[in-house]
Amino acid sequence: MASAVEELQKDLEEVKALLEKTTRKRVRDALTSEKSKIETEIKNKMQQKSQRKAELDNEKPAAVVAPITTGYTVKISNYGWDQSDKFVKIYITLTGVHQVPTENVQVHFTERSFDLLVKNLNGKSYSMIVNNLLKPISVEGSSKKVSLLFYCHYCGTSLN
Repeated sequence: MASAVEELQKDLEEVKALLEKTTRKRVRDALTSEKSKIETEIKNKMQQKSQRKAELDNEKPAAVVAPITTGYTVKISNYGWDQSDKFVKIYITLTGVHQVPTENVQVHFTERSFDLLVKNLNGKSYSMIVNNLLKPISVEGSSKKVSLLFYCHYCGTSLN
């Protein structure tokens, strides 16, 4: 019988495959949210598994670490931007984002889109997906910056 983690990994692979095939924004948003939930669940199961193993290996019981849980995903719709010949800067106000671990702030850039996911900020996740950008962007030239009040990522534009 397959373990719960293996089943979750199979679910995650299937969601990723569906994400690659989908063309509708609403469906992509729902799948992205589900992908995030499955990844969090896998992470929690792995932490629990390693914690149980550590407890068995040590004579003293290890400190109990509560799993990180996020309530739900909030779609980001309020943002600002600044653009020049070389860059487009997206500004998103998320109070407290500078306090979350850096691995909880993820941005995926493609030539015509970007996908932002901030996990476990005040018990919620925040998501912003922009597809079908007006012009292609440089994936390698794009980056993110997290500061006290603003999350900003720079999309290096192609100069055509």
